[in-house]
Amino acid sequence: MNISDVMIHINEPLSEEARRSLENALRKVERVVSPGFNPGKAHLLVIAYDTEKTSTAALLEKTRAAGYTAQLVGM
Repeated sequence: MNISDVMIHINEPLSEEARRSLENALRKVERVVSPGFNPGKAHLLVIAYDTEKTSTAALLEKTRAAGYTAQLVGM
């Protein structure tokens, strides 16, 4: 297992419920270890994942499929 993390910037404001829902959806992606929003920066999502089983592109697509405008940070 090779764990890495990625940060995704979400353009839309998210309620606490929306953040929890997105985190739960991302947990369903194979080998996502821990999706979570930065405290005080509700538009930044950090996801720890196994690079051997998924990709940043797949995680970004899952976020966009949930209806959000999002970009990878630092890519």
